[in-house]
Amino acid sequence: MKARRWIGAALTSLLLGGCASSTPAPERYTLPAAQVQDAAGAEARHQLLLASPRLAHYLDVDGIVMQVDDITLVEARGHQWAEALGRQLQRALRDRLANRLPDTRVMLDEPGSREAQALRLTLEIDRFQGRHDGLAVIGGRFRLYAADGSLLAMHSLDVESALAADGYPALVRALGRGWDEVAERLATVIEQERRQE
Repeated sequence: MKARRWIGAALTSLLLGGCASSTPAPERYTLPAAQVQDAAGAEARHQLLLASPRLAHYLDVDGIVMQVDDITLVEARGHQWAEALGRQLQRALRDRLANRLPDTRVMLDEPGSREAQALRLTLEIDRFQGRHDGLAVIGGRFRLYAADGSLLAMHSLDVESALAADGYPALVRALGRGWDEVAERLATVIEQERRQE
C-alpha cells in the first residue's frame, strides 16, 4: 500500500514539475490582411502571375527576425509566424496588387497556372525584420517578365516603416504597412511597362 502511495506521489510531483518548467506556447502572427475588392475575372484585360518570393535563408524560419545591432540577427522563439512567411507574402501581395490593378487578374504562379499572355513577377527578399532603432525593414529586388520571358524591369526594394509602439504586434503591423508600400511600387512599375507596350 505504501509503495502505491509513494509511486502516486512521485508521479504527481513529476507531472507538476514538468508543467512548471515547460515553456509557454509561442505567440503566432499573420500579416495584416488587405481589404480585398472583387478580383478581376474572365473579363480582365491583363493577367499577372506572381511567383512565390525567394527568401534569404535566415528569413525562411518560424520565428520573427529582429536585428539587434548593425550585424546581429536573432530569431524569436516565443513570437513566430503562423504560416510560412513566403506563402504569407505571396498571398498578401496578390491581394494588394489585385486592389491596385483592378483590370488585372493576379494569380499565384504555380505548376499548371501558365497563361499565354500573362506578365510574370518574381521577388527576392533579403530583409523582412525588425531593427533595433524602432523600424521594420524590407529589402530585396524584383523582376517583371513579359509573356515571352523577356525581362521588362528589374529594381531593388528598400522600405522602412516606423513601429507605432513597442512589441511584436506593432512590428508585424509595421511590416504589413511596408508590404503595402512594396505593392504600391510594384503596381506603379507594372502600369508604366504597360503604357510602353
